[in-house]
Amino acid sequence: MSLSRRHLLQQSVTAFGGSLPMFLRLRGAAADVSKAASAAKSCIIVYLWGGMSHHETFDLKPDAPSEIRGSFNPIQTVTPGISIGEHLPLLAQHTDKLAIIRSIHHDDSAHGRGMYWNLTGHKPPRVGNIPPMRADWPSFPAMVSKFREAPKGVPNSVRLPYPMVDNGTLQAGEYGGWLGAKFDPIVIRTPTGEEFGGVSRALGSQVLNLGEVDTSRLRARTQLRSSLEGVVSQQQDFDNFQHFRSLADDILLSSAVKRAYDLESEDAKLRETYGNHLGGQSMLLARRLTEAGVPIVQVCCASGDLNGGQGDMWDTHADNFNRLKNRLLPVFDRSVSALLQDLSNRGTLDETLVAVLTDFGRTPRINGSAGRDHYPNVYSMALAGGGIRGGQVYGSSDKDGARPLTRPCGPPDVHATMFHCLGISPRAEMRDVLGRPFPVSDGEVLAIV
Repeated sequence: MSLSRRHLLQQSVTAFGGSLPMFLRLRGAAADVSKAASAAKSCIIVYLWGGMSHHETFDLKPDAPSEIRGSFNPIQTVTPGISIGEHLPLLAQHTDKLAIIRSIHHDDSAHGRGMYWNLTGHKPPRVGNIPPMRADWPSFPAMVSKFREAPKGVPNSVRLPYPMVDNGTLQAGEYGGWLGAKFDPIVIRTPTGEEFGGVSRALGSQVLNLGEVDTSRLRARTQLRSSLEGVVSQQQDFDNFQHFRSLADDILLSSAVKRAYDLESEDAKLRETYGNHLGGQSMLLARRLTEAGVPIVQVCCASGDLNGGQGDMWDTHADNFNRLKNRLLPVFDRSVSALLQDLSNRGTLDETLVAVLTDFGRTPRINGSAGRDHYPNVYSMALAGGGIRGGQVYGSSDKDGARPLTRPCGPPDVHATMFHCLGISPRAEMRDVLGRPFPVSDGEVLAIV
């Protein structure tokens, strides 16, 4: 039976004679019921791998010296008093949906470890390049999938269109960690035909491609394999492999996921709105996957080869302004704006939490290569939908964009806020392989909900 808040409060008076302690306890229970009823059903993380410059996007400093402010100008948005970078003109029309956080910070300037901070909400456990280990803290998608079960044949969490790689090495922070391999978010390749260069070489067969599958043949082969394996004793190490193979079979045979993957069935004008590129089509696929029942989808919005060189990741040590203006910001601006508008048009923005995360910000001072270097001391991110109150800015940085000035916060606080929006208590308990209890977050919910 569904309980309303009014019903619970009425019962506190009639059943318990107006006892104040009981009344307060039941009022808290009523609030929990109300919160659960309004909690977001799904989450889409847009991850800007490489470290997006806050100086050119969400936190411009037009009054700073030229070696700090750079060449971009702020523009006004639909929200009075909020300005963002001039090369985000589409997103400027959606700030009424956004809560922009300008005071987030942490203490690690390496890509992989910065990503670990932002996707796990915890300090990186090791120095140097950190490939995934089972002792790592679980990623946010892994933790959400612990508490949100998808329908049969639908994965609990998905990454698009590839995992994050640094110097040819997969990075810790994106996986199930000590929750176990069964909580590793699976990777599905977006059906655009766009190649990943060095990323593809590094990953081998780890990316699931759902295109061109002979369903009847796959089903027959799956049944034959199951009959043969029924007489073979299986070891624990094989269980995880078996889990993912069964999951892959379910996904390949699942009509819900297969329909979501068929982007050709989407309205052509809408596809064009997202942009005919890997970033845009991945965000469209993310929306379709959440509608198919996937609780959380993470999109790596950094089209191209992540192994360095001039690939389109956000690591703009050199030629920062041209790379942002000509490639990175147009893709980001178009695809995220399309996602927000699409969710709003479909009436699902309130039940879909959208989070824009990145490794860290970029240095206030422009370097000799017309670029900005790694800078975790303060940076910006944004949340929308899922109970977030749009049209606001949380916190601020100082006059040079070098330190938090007001309301400093960190990745744990952002995680606590996201868990809250999804109806998961930030103090919800998980247990590691030794049975030790841990809360999903050590942070505090930010006042943006």
